[in-house]
Amino acid sequence: MDGFPALDGVTHRFVEVPGLRMHVAEAGSGPPVLLLHGFPQHWWEWRKVVPGLADGHRVLCPDLRGAGWTAAPAGGYTREQLLADVVALLDALDLDRVDLVTHDYGAILGFALCLEHPDCVGSHVTFGAGHPFVRFHPRMLGVLWRLWFQEVIATPGLGPWTLRSGRLPRHLLVSPTVPDAWTEQDLELFVAPLRDPARARAGSALYRNVILGEVARISRGAYRDAHLTTPTVVLYGADDPAGLPLELLGGHEDRADDLRQELVPGAGHFVADERPDAVVDHARALFASRG
Repeated sequence: MDGFPALDGVTHRFVEVPGLRMHVAEAGSGPPVLLLHGFPQHWWEWRKVVPGLADGHRVLCPDLRGAGWTAAPAGGYTREQLLADVVALLDALDLDRVDLVTHDYGAILGFALCLEHPDCVGSHVTFGAGHPFVRFHPRMLGVLWRLWFQEVIATPGLGPWTLRSGRLPRHLLVSPTVPDAWTEQDLELFVAPLRDPARARAGSALYRNVILGEVARISRGAYRDAHLTTPTVVLYGADDPAGLPLELLGGHEDRADDLRQELVPGAGHFVADERPDAVVDHARALFASRG
């Protein structure tokens, strides 16, 4: 890939963790905040969020395994390995505790970090995936058809081919969003890495093992005995075509000490791109409330 896109105040470094060379974009100073992106994005997802959070915080935006400027090895695209990458990154950066902002499969990792390493996380703002305690309701079946692309991407052979073509990732980015959320440069920055066969295979494995794997874990009741102690705000884009009413997204009441859910008007799945002000405002409010 070419050089990094420019964003005022942001510096870049590469961090070696076991079996992986990770790219991290960094800005600001103060209490550390870790931002974990979703698919098909990388650190540039946070371009509109970083300026608001970097005023008073040290903002760290890694590219996860196989994404952006981080290496794309042949394997390791599992929930357990990606979580281990994040934990190793915190250790390499000598960070004992961070606040979290996460999206999509980054949210899966964020909740895993909160549940399995609760001492590492102060608070968590997340969007694009929901919480892991949700219980099945028949009305959820009405939106499943909108997620047809998940099985396509997860299918070996077919998934990498559709990602390399660029059409499907571009469709995922632009179809559910507000018209002015993206520039053509933004879209190209997200689509271009997937033209690399290794990164296309990584994206397919990610969907197969992590995203659909998490759906299976929740369906099997993997979190039935889990308890979340991290103060958490879950945001949902009010205009997400695959969104569900908040009344169907309970199940956390006896599983979390402090979990609040909010709708964000004027946003779909990509809240950081569509309503970065809402992400920044919720994050700063949550961080301040526990400070």
